[in-house]
Amino acid sequence: MHGATLVIAGRAVGPGSPVYIVAELSANHRQDKAEALRLIRAAKEAGADAIKLQTYTPDTMTIQASGGDFEIRDGIWKGRTLYDLYAEAYTPWEWHQDLKREADRLNIHLFSTPFDPTAVDFLDDLGVPAYKVASFELVDVPLLRHIARKGRPIIVSTGMATLAEIDEAATAIRGEGNEQFAFMHCISAYPALPEEMNLRTIPNLAETFNVPVGLSDHTLGMAITLGAVALGACLVEKHLTFDRAAGGPDAAFSLEPGEFGQMIQSVRQLERALGSVRYGPTEREKEMRSLRRSLFAVTDVAAGEVLTTRNVRSIRPATGLHPRYLTAVLGRRAARGIPSGTPLSWHLITDDE
Repeated sequence: MHGATLVIAGRAVGPGSPVYIVAELSANHRQDKAEALRLIRAAKEAGADAIKLQTYTPDTMTIQASGGDFEIRDGIWKGRTLYDLYAEAYTPWEWHQDLKREADRLNIHLFSTPFDPTAVDFLDDLGVPAYKVASFELVDVPLLRHIARKGRPIIVSTGMATLAEIDEAATAIRGEGNEQFAFMHCISAYPALPEEMNLRTIPNLAETFNVPVGLSDHTLGMAITLGAVALGACLVEKHLTFDRAAGGPDAAFSLEPGEFGQMIQSVRQLERALGSVRYGPTEREKEMRSLRRSLFAVTDVAAGEVLTTRNVRSIRPATGLHPRYLTAVLGRRAARGIPSGTPLSWHLITDDE
């Protein structure tokens, strides 16, 4: 798979490196700072490489207005105003320092998605190791350029984007001299459906833009994440919550800690299974070669008796002549008496009558 390597706080992300796994906190703290801290600990315990926040306020996202363009018409947030949703979902900026301090203590990366330049600058001062760009902001070229100028690694989700829009985003980032970025294939539906995912886009994105490519996954469960890894995803992002039943804007498509840990274990197992292109027996298979088939006398054969399919067969184990020699053996004669169960060898076979 194509794709250069991204480096986040010394951690290589790209082909040949372990999949970089991000636990998305989003609104699952339910406006409880203690819950947010607990989720960071849960992400670390599950084996995540990073925890991700979202940095905005309702006023940096939209304006306080109701109806019309400002009301959500479909999906799990149907009927809510944008301002109301963001007021419930945002992570207070005054929490960020303590959340990052806890992540640093646990040796798990903490970074965030900024939604406007003030958030970009705030996170820069906080010293985050990377930035995330949400799918909805991929088309905000001035914001992309402002982020790129900070010189930090950038992960960009591509939900809803056309190839031309993705290319425009890549051009904007590279135009600021920043080559440290990755794309995350994403479907911006909440939850997303498996039939919408088109995971084969992942290797195509990597080949087209020569960057690491991953998956931001809003489907239910973990099967889609594993499919993405099998297709070459170098990083994955999944929402983490303590209890889906407790509700919240993102709870329905989040994993609980035990599930998140199981997903990570499955990813790591899958990485080992993917391996590399190779043929021939593995070390553990070599001992199994003795159980292959070979040519045996399957009845008692008298000296001089013609060898036929009645008295010679290809059976297990592999201590006789290779099965490829069956046609060369049939019609010849036994050089001496051959008891049933004897592996055939050339010295047991003659052309003499």
